[in-house]
Amino acid sequence: MSSHQIKALTFDTGGTILDWHSGFLSALKFAGEKYGIKKNWGQITNELRRRSLMSMLNLGEHLPPQYNFDDAHQFTLETLLQENHIHEFSKDDIHEIAYKTPHNFKCWPDFPKVIPILKKHYIVSSFTILSYRLIIDTAKNNGFSWDSVFSCEGIGKYKILPESYKTVSSYLQLKVEECCMVACHNFDLNAAKSVGYKTAFIRRPDEWGFESPPDPEPNPEHDIIVDTFSELVEALDVLNKKI
Repeated sequence: MSSHQIKALTFDTGGTILDWHSGFLSALKFAGEKYGIKKNWGQITNELRRRSLMSMLNLGEHLPPQYNFDDAHQFTLETLLQENHIHEFSKDDIHEIAYKTPHNFKCWPDFPKVIPILKKHYIVSSFTILSYRLIIDTAKNNGFSWDSVFSCEGIGKYKILPESYKTVSSYLQLKVEECCMVACHNFDLNAAKSVGYKTAFIRRPDEWGFESPPDPEPNPEHDIIVDTFSELVEALDVLNKKI
């Protein structure tokens, strides 16, 4: 694939950039230890992610969204605590786990060093179902900055609705084929490709901790398939481009 047509890289952020599993797991363990509660915190962590994610996909298809991803983290956590007979956690504990923790997620260590390189040649954007504030906070806390931030919270149409992808390319004043979606999830990339985006699959094998990712094998139709962000730079032939 020639990368010369690409003018913008739009990054999924939740799992592709941020290590949500380690963050949620640490917060749940800490709260559990405070009350002497022993549970399979890794399983609860992944169920928190799985259910909150599913509550967001295609949101806004029929009615305007009534909540954002921060809200989804909270109501999903509250449901899981009830199901697992955990009644000791206070409102402050729940707020710490559902809000403060994800707003302080660490990014994967191979990302920050490549973003300045990529920004010399492309518009580098976060395009995510996460809330605006979460994207802003995690960028600040991890010491990098986006050229632009597109949250489905502002678009009103959440991935994987085609309108979300088309709206972002329109905001960037680019044709869809001039945008490349970068993600570790086939569902996101397949939806982007269906409206004309170029797609880059980057493996994040540790995203789900002890579990294998739901779709570890990339769709072979993706334009770029790599294991690391450094390999993404190589695949885009960035170092040979003129600034």
